[in-house]
Amino acid sequence: MSSATKEKSWTLVVGAILIGLIVDGMDLQLLALALPSIMKELHLSNVSGGAIATITFAGMGIGGILAGWLSDRLGRVRVVFWAIVTFSIGTALICFCQTFWQIAAIRFVSGFGIAALYSVGLTLAAEFVPEKRRGTILGIMQAGWSLGYVIAGLLSSYILPAIGWRPLFLCAIVPGVVTLLMLRGMSDPPSWFASREAARAAGKRENEFAKLWADKAVRKTFIAWSLTAIALQFGYYGVNTWLPSYMVKELGVNLKNMGWYVASTYAATVIGKIVAGSLTDYFGRRAIWFASALGTAIAIPVIIHYANAGNVAVLMLLFGFLFGAPYGINSTYLAESFPTSVRGTAVATSYNIGRIGSMSSPILIGYASTTYSIAFGLALLGVAYAVTAIIPGIFIPDKMYNPNSLDETAKAAEPALNSARVAPEAA
Repeated sequence: MSSATKEKSWTLVVGAILIGLIVDGMDLQLLALALPSIMKELHLSNVSGGAIATITFAGMGIGGILAGWLSDRLGRVRVVFWAIVTFSIGTALICFCQTFWQIAAIRFVSGFGIAALYSVGLTLAAEFVPEKRRGTILGIMQAGWSLGYVIAGLLSSYILPAIGWRPLFLCAIVPGVVTLLMLRGMSDPPSWFASREAARAAGKRENEFAKLWADKAVRKTFIAWSLTAIALQFGYYGVNTWLPSYMVKELGVNLKNMGWYVASTYAATVIGKIVAGSLTDYFGRRAIWFASALGTAIAIPVIIHYANAGNVAVLMLLFGFLFGAPYGINSTYLAESFPTSVRGTAVATSYNIGRIGSMSSPILIGYASTTYSIAFGLALLGVAYAVTAIIPGIFIPDKMYNPNSLDETAKAAEPALNSARVAPEAA
């Protein structure tokens, strides 16, 4: 295959997954933006409102793990396609819901698709993109998720005040269909096919979960990433779920301005992810991860403490730039931590174990807001970001595997992993 053909191949993959991630981000953020209106119309408490988000994350946790395993077995592209179908239909159906339990049930099922696209789609891209540009490209793709937040914020600023929350959930249908059309005819990456053929030639098909756990070095990396994911998602989704309500209820921001402020916050997140991802191609994944997560841990309580209706627009720009930056690195760092034969399972499972954090954070902040304030709950999320910085900073080396190599070898891990070795992958 010529270099021009290879370039065209991976750019088409990146383009399709990028649009999918934009829709994915829209889907998730629409609920957070509509939550104050939904709570008002359906007479829900703060705890019940937080529970809707928690149920969504429960579906995401189960669906993401299942999708990762299926992607190792059946292929990345097939899983991504059905993920988009699932969450696009689910999002549209919320428009017709009349009770808390109807919304909760639909969001649980939609969560399967949301998590599957994020986990498997980014893994698919990592296996196509050249190593020298992987951090930058995947950082841009992560920014696509935040761009979906921005679009959702802009849409909500007009739709919520004018015609209410129900029509808002119909907006993800058209871009979802466009993504499905782009995925038609797309093939899985060569590294996936090579890994599958190697397993077939060996005459046995091991369970990916058992294979992941049997390798001591891979197991240690998996545990480290799982703990990191819990901390990261506790912090990120706590902010994501309650930031709109915080602006409306505690800072007195009206619905129209809230939509604009949220959009500007996530516009800054887009920039933060791209900057963080690009820097990893020059300074390494681990160093930039540690710096961005620790910086966020320090900044969150300071920003929340000083925020008021007069300065919130400016402070949210800084806030947005910082709190999403680790996600600009996450997919690259994760994909390079595991061999191809178990990459889908390991990446999706470790990340989706983190749903423990995303499920508990919204509801715990709901309780904190009842006893203290939403601002108090948001400020505490700085602790979660500190943990997010420390675990990979100590235990997870850079570039342990090359996701698009057909004859991949593990790089020697650092002493912190206690696993110095060079183990050729059966790929």
